[in-house]
Amino acid sequence: MRRPSDLGAVRRSRGGSAGGPPGEGDSWPIFRVMADDGSADPAALTVPDAELKELYRRMVFSRQLDERMIALQRQGRIGFYIGAIGEEATVLGTAAAMEPADWIFPCYREHAAALLRGMPLPVFLAQMLGNAGDLQFGRQMPCHEAWAPGRFTSISAPIGTQIPQAVGAAWASRIRKEPMVSLVYFGEGATSSSDFHTGLNFAGVNKIPTVFVCRNNGWAISLPREKQTASETIAQKAVAYGIAGERVDGNDLLAVHAATRRARARAAAGEGPTLLECVTYRLEGHSTSDDPKAYRPSEAVEPWRKKDPIPRLRAHLAGRGLLSDEEEAALQAAAKEELQKAIRDVEALAAKPALESMFEGVYADMLWQQREQLEEARAAVAADPRVGDPRHHGS
Repeated sequence: MRRPSDLGAVRRSRGGSAGGPPGEGDSWPIFRVMADDGSADPAALTVPDAELKELYRRMVFSRQLDERMIALQRQGRIGFYIGAIGEEATVLGTAAAMEPADWIFPCYREHAAALLRGMPLPVFLAQMLGNAGDLQFGRQMPCHEAWAPGRFTSISAPIGTQIPQAVGAAWASRIRKEPMVSLVYFGEGATSSSDFHTGLNFAGVNKIPTVFVCRNNGWAISLPREKQTASETIAQKAVAYGIAGERVDGNDLLAVHAATRRARARAAAGEGPTLLECVTYRLEGHSTSDDPKAYRPSEAVEPWRKKDPIPRLRAHLAGRGLLSDEEEAALQAAAKEELQKAIRDVEALAAKPALESMFEGVYADMLWQQREQLEEARAAVAADPRVGDPRHHGS
């Protein structure tokens, strides 16, 4: 097993705990490419300029999407939302470093990865609303999207269950001699789950080609990282499973991308999985159901606001002459316009999924019990005096 110090000559800094900005003192260094001001050693740059600008555009779009969805939830137009404000570099840097044939097993905050994999924005928004445009027919709560054409699996609400699923999918692909590497996301809270142990232990023993990405954002809802584990870092947990581990500055898109490419290359070469600890921070609440002011002082957040991954990459691009003020303004305006139009169009599709969809997709042919239940449901709807009453949305 190789530790981060064996992974090349790219500049690194020492790393502090996830409860504060990276600093001195930990035995596992944090891999970085960009400094906080966006500067970087030209020799360490591995992402082509055009791709880097596109990833920046997607980071900006992800931020605007999250802010707009939170506003819609506050207005009662969607029921729930959980975003990635402050974690965009971790999400997009990892997803972009994988190959199109690889499967992604998301957690809760990887909406930008779904869009990167080709999920149309209107389809994503329909899932938020659970209307007739939702490919899941309203069966999942908001923020539990799936996009099979892009190999982006359904988000699962229970903590950590996606970890052994990702391992199983990669194992099956290896048996079929398919060159697929799975990528799975989870928060640091999930490292306390039995599924984390099950997945990493099996993957280590069998050298399964999986990249494990821990978005260490400092908080498992209201529980801080230091109460989640006694380990100095998350990355060092890889030692117990005999796999590679690396600690990465999760707000440095270039570092995240490079570390993920290395991890994928090792997996594809038959060297086994890697546990990537992407050290970032959750700038907002866990979800729209959470008020972080109840458990987290504002002064704990401010140091991390100064390490926001979007201004950092913007400064990097600007410093290299790849992004002007005019381009930045146009990019921001285009994202706003695209979002406004898509929301307007999807909300106009007010109808709910068809009643029949409740009974479809379980068996190839509906069982007699399901057919009977469907007829009972139809009769109940027909007899309901509220049907057709505009005060009852979707009735």
